[in-house]
Amino acid sequence: MGFTEIDIFGVYVAPISILMVAAWLLYTPLRRGADHFGLFRDVWHPALFWFAMYLVVLSAVVLIASH
Repeated sequence: MGFTEIDIFGVYVAPISILMVAAWLLYTPLRRGADHFGLFRDVWHPALFWFAMYLVVLSAVVLIASH
């Protein structure tokens, strides 16, 4: 597993920032769909729950990108 900096228009960007954007793009429809159907209205701490879900999605993106 070797992540190297990515050159975007002459600016070197850390690979985790690109992976974080990719995870956010996958996470947003998941959250909107769950909010639309009211699946998580009984969650004790919604902000903490959604942060944990974002970390799960980010971890999956990093694992997929590392292979």
